[in-house]
Amino acid sequence: MHLAILTVALLADRFMGDPQWLWERFRHPVVLFGSAIDLADRLGNRSSESESIRRRNGLIAILILLLLAIAIGWVLSRIFEHIGAVGFVLEVAVVTVLLAQKSLGDHVVRVAEALRNEGLAGGRDAVSRIVGRDPDSLDEDAICRAAIESLAENFSDGVVAPALWYAVFGLPGILLYKMLNTADSMIGHKNERYRDFGRASARLDDLANWPAARLSALLIAGGAFSVKGWRAAKRAVDVALRDAALHRSPNAGWPECAMAGALDLALAGARVYGGEIVREPFLNAAGRRQAEAADIDTAVKVFYTACAVLTGLSAVLFLLL
Repeated sequence: MHLAILTVALLADRFMGDPQWLWERFRHPVVLFGSAIDLADRLGNRSSESESIRRRNGLIAILILLLLAIAIGWVLSRIFEHIGAVGFVLEVAVVTVLLAQKSLGDHVVRVAEALRNEGLAGGRDAVSRIVGRDPDSLDEDAICRAAIESLAENFSDGVVAPALWYAVFGLPGILLYKMLNTADSMIGHKNERYRDFGRASARLDDLANWPAARLSALLIAGGAFSVKGWRAAKRAVDVALRDAALHRSPNAGWPECAMAGALDLALAGARVYGGEIVREPFLNAAGRRQAEAADIDTAVKVFYTACAVLTGLSAVLFLLL
């Protein structure tokens, strides 16, 4: 039944996305998770404590938060099971709002549209909404590469991983994953404030995303095959296998390398965060170095086709199992 619900939820998310009118009246589940994480941060991450105590507090905090997410998922599952068809629809709705196909695609498309309609200033503003780089440091090429990298990485984090955790573990699984991923985005940073308190969250998030990152690379290759043909699909797989380890993240390199290969484009390289240059090797260094708005359009096509492959895989597994 999880696979049936997941298939419907993927379709609903692809074509309807997040209902903005709903979140203007109610708080999104991820916002609620963020509030709980912020409370844990304020209670357990005091600068007066030693590094070891802050690490311990961070581990205890994330374990409590994950247990809370599992408990909420279990209770919702039991309720939905006992109300029949209405429960099916409600569970589909919960899973749909925890996926990010259309919202992610829409945000990335807006970067290309802004570049075409508003020039460099518009592109910088649009891309600043989805990446943490200093927008004033970005030229058109860097804006396009940043948007494509964000699309690829968030395909794994925002679509494939929650779908996979739901398929295997149901509502407790997807809520656990979203709590952990939200914690990583809030406190899993290697800066002075969060290096110790957020360490457990960052490590657990890496572990939770390990399978999805590799699967996402294969799905992007499938999308590349449909959009650009066999050579692009093979290049996506080859680049992922060869260059994924060059990325600073143990997981993000897989979808980013696959997308770089699919587009025959060099991604990553030097970036500016908080006024500091972060120098990293190029992924698919032999690919084109100049990206343009048309490359964003192609990347979004590959992304949506990869999402369709994921939906089809879910449907086939449901029919077979």
